[in-house]
Amino acid sequence: MELWDVYDTNRNKINKVMVRGESFKKDDYHLVVHVCLFNSKGDMLIQQSQPFKEGWPNMWDITVGGSATKGDTSQSAAERELFEELGLRIDLKNIRPNMTINFSNGFDDVYLIEEDVDIDTLSLQYEEVQSVKWASQEDILIMIENGEFIPYYPSLIQLYFDSRKQYGCHQSK
Repeated sequence: MELWDVYDTNRNKINKVMVRGESFKKDDYHLVVHVCLFNSKGDMLIQQSQPFKEGWPNMWDITVGGSATKGDTSQSAAERELFEELGLRIDLKNIRPNMTINFSNGFDDVYLIEEDVDIDTLSLQYEEVQSVKWASQEDILIMIENGEFIPYYPSLIQLYFDSRKQYGCHQSK
């Protein structure tokens, strides 16, 4: 049984916990994290889900993602997801998410991290991940168009690639 901390609309923990799979009560929210790893060539590490995984089976997705569990900070949840899904340890304690995307039941913190990772050394979580590879923005957009990648807005994928080396929405010089 997975427990989630519950937040209010202003992202304050409200000293309440819910069980994953329960219906959300009005004005209750939870925290989700996503990490996009980029290599120094500018490619993103993507993962393909297992054919038996509930939700998006066999589909390609960004590097890792998942819900924060009870007691997690955004950073500790992102670190845990990287380790659980890929066997990769990256210290994010002093790293802020590059963006937060609000969705109907919560907040999605997105980390854009540059790290040259040898994918042959990764330990993929059997229950979730069948494969990983490096992909360019163009590769991912083609995969979305072909129905092989989770159907994110193409503009969101472009924003991840455009923002990967900075915080904020202005182009750095």
